Amino acid sequence: MPQVLEGEAKIQRRLKSHDAAPPVSLQSVYRPLPGVYDEVLAENGEVRPHWQSFADGLMRYEPQEMRRRWDMGQRLLRDNGVTYNVYGDPAGLDRPWRLDPLPVILSQDEWHMITAGVEQRATLMEAILSDLYGKRTLVGRGLIPSGLLHANPGFLRPCHGWKPAGQRHMHVYAADLARGDDGKWRVVGDRTESPSGSGYALENRSIVSRVLPELHRSLQVERLGPFFDTLRRSLQSLSPRHKDDPRIVLLTPGPYNATYFEHAFLARQLGITLVHGEDLTVRDNNVYLKALTGLQRVDVIFRRTGGVWCDPLELRGDSTLGVAGLLQSAKAGNVALANAIGSGLLDGASVLGFLPALARDLLGEELGLPSVPTWWCGEPEACRHVLQNLERLFIRPAFANRDQPVVGSALDERAAARMRDTIAARPWDWVAQEIGGTSTVPVWTGGQLEPQHTVLRVFAVATDRGWQVLPGGLARLSAERDLLTTRLQAGGGGSKDIWIAASGRRDAQTAARVRAPAVKLTRDNRDLPSRVADDMYWLGRYLERCEATTRLLRSALGHMEDCLAQGDGAQARATLLTLSQLGLDLPEDIEKEHPENLPYRLIQHHMDVAQPGLANSVDRLIRVVTNLRDRLSTDTWRSVQRLREESGRLEAEMLDGDVIGRLNSALLTMQALSGLVMENMTRGPQWLFLDTGRRLERAIALVDNLSGALNDVESEESVPLDLLLEVWDSIMTYRSRYLATPRLAGVFDLLLCDEGNPRSLGFQLSILARHMDSLAGIGDDSGFYQPEQKLMTILSGTVRTTDVTILSRYERDAGYHDAERLLDILRSRLWELSEQISRTYFTHAQWRLPVARMEVLP
Repeated sequence: MPQVLEGEAKIQRRLKSHDAAPPVSLQSVYRPLPGVYDEVLAENGEVRPHWQSFADGLMRYEPQEMRRRWDMGQRLLRDNGVTYNVYGDPAGLDRPWRLDPLPVILSQDEWHMITAGVEQRATLMEAILSDLYGKRTLVGRGLIPSGLLHANPGFLRPCHGWKPAGQRHMHVYAADLARGDDGKWRVVGDRTESPSGSGYALENRSIVSRVLPELHRSLQVERLGPFFDTLRRSLQSLSPRHKDDPRIVLLTPGPYNATYFEHAFLARQLGITLVHGEDLTVRDNNVYLKALTGLQRVDVIFRRTGGVWCDPLELRGDSTLGVAGLLQSAKAGNVALANAIGSGLLDGASVLGFLPALARDLLGEELGLPSVPTWWCGEPEACRHVLQNLERLFIRPAFANRDQPVVGSALDERAAARMRDTIAARPWDWVAQEIGGTSTVPVWTGGQLEPQHTVLRVFAVATDRGWQVLPGGLARLSAERDLLTTRLQAGGGGSKDIWIAASGRRDAQTAARVRAPAVKLTRDNRDLPSRVADDMYWLGRYLERCEATTRLLRSALGHMEDCLAQGDGAQARATLLTLSQLGLDLPEDIEKEHPENLPYRLIQHHMDVAQPGLANSVDRLIRVVTNLRDRLSTDTWRSVQRLREESGRLEAEMLDGDVIGRLNSALLTMQALSGLVMENMTRGPQWLFLDTGRRLERAIALVDNLSGALNDVESEESVPLDLLLEVWDSIMTYRSRYLATPRLAGVFDLLLCDEGNPRSLGFQLSILARHMDSLAGIGDDSGFYQPEQKLMTILSGTVRTTDVTILSRYERDAGYHDAERLLDILRSRLWELSEQISRTYFTHAQWRLPVARMEVLP
């Protein structure tokens, strides 16, 4: 009770501190860059009106309080697993997302101007795409140069003449905005392919609103949720079969994509299935999801895979990310794609210089949100201008690729000459932009505020009433003025949330939200992709493998420490070799090591990902978990992240002398992860495959351990029974039963046959038998035993009828021949079961449902 009162007192003191008069002004702790437009402070040094309330509230926080909130934000990012990947950088996988806790705040008037401009540009882009993939009148009338169209690799000729779903090429659009030194917003690039960042914007809002809850509430910031509700309804409306509940999937390139976290996050947020290209197949011009129960027809694909990679049959033949026949199915109107394949034609900046004339021609309007001055070098006059003014221009690829943009003013004479030669050789591949500067915002860095440049990405989604703009977006940051060279895919820059103060129409807008259709109650999950089932199965196996390796490693280090403390190096080496027979992987040259070096050498080996030790198993576990981001809870992800951190510290702890404590901590994390799986995951197909993997891996490991313990022994006294019981966490159970020194018959009964011992083989087989019965019922109601059920009948019967007194007899010439023969049979049958499960459930070439069952799918 006193602790509760003390906690309440701290909260009250903090709130009183927040309500007190600001001790300092923002101007005294934040200095904008000279000559650059700053979002917070005006030229006269005064706080801009729409920032005043936030600035006053921010200044009420003491520096230590702000540090605490900053640390909380970073912890939330780690706990939520917010990451991005960096192309071509193995160390860049799952790199933590960088978020500054201070938002970018825009006034209502300014936001209305931006919203209208983004809606107009989205409408214009759609009209241009429709023409270029249709009659091409814009090219014929000279409004768009033919070279700009045909030199663009984003122009996919197989898509010409195609009328996409909803008569739209774009369903989601984004614009990158920069405010120049004159205070005006301009577009530096359009995103028409598959704009990324909206999921990060939503996650940023979730974290910043928890870091600065008082300020977020006081400003009544516009909510982001309704935008994603609209996006979900927009995708549903595209269904060619006009179902109330269409099957929608999000197609991702996979876990190595830069924004894979966002793909999994959006799939969960929108309530749709995250799929890879291998999860889909085309049959009779229809797209199907490869699910456990057979092929499930797909109605809408929310596409995050680049258009050219989507169909190896008609586009890039070397693509392994797409689905053969996908484009033909879309052309036939059997599946809707959002955005349509080919929409990346206008992605980037190549067409920006032509938009003013196009807006007047197609819309009869001037651009409300202009672009920065842009020249496409494919036009001779524009190319001459660029070559003559290279030092004051920003050079970037005309078409979507990963070439790094170039700042002309940063080039020396030789580099500038090479750049001119590069442009002259292939002028159509380059555009130049005149970007006077980008505005700055305060960023919390090293305990103080410093100005950094920012570019905003604003998103819009198509509806039946036009375009709806996300009331906020994603702000990108860089300490460098040439912010546009700092790209997410290159691993640079940070991010901010964007706040728009709520208007009076907020309540009305919320009330107008369309009510969702009545839910069709179900307790089944029949659309589980076979790939996900495969990953769940191996998640269980790798989790168990990590635990088994950790237990062996802990036993080895503990016994070696005891032996070395007594000066018995020979016994330390002998114990290590005995544990290697039980399954502990050792370095090849460990026998040459001095006994004192054995523990460190062992840990060093197991910290090498390239070796089949603990680090390798943890790495494989992380990779599988990454594939399952949309299927696992946040708590599960946090446990996996903690496991990676714990295992990564082992080598450092070896030097500090507490490596066993770190192994104990890692083992507890593994057990917590297992507990989360057991207590939080519904008992559906996902859990069945995960637990099947765990039980099968444990059964195989136990058989191997028992077999290794009997290898080359001369008597029962030579069998390491104590080590077996220790590794399999059964010492207390054995002692409570027998109150004596371990004997082989008792150990065999406890670890091999006792179905009441959760560490025994019999226990694993009894659960596996039930799991095989449950899995066999998925998609098969013939009543006949399936091969995996027959194998379990043999395995369970073999163990249940085993006489451990016979197994424990030692024969002078043959040793433990009966036991070794039985273990060999069990090992062979267990591996046969593993292969049978893979063939039955994970091989996509064959399907368990008959063709007649497939034909009646809705």
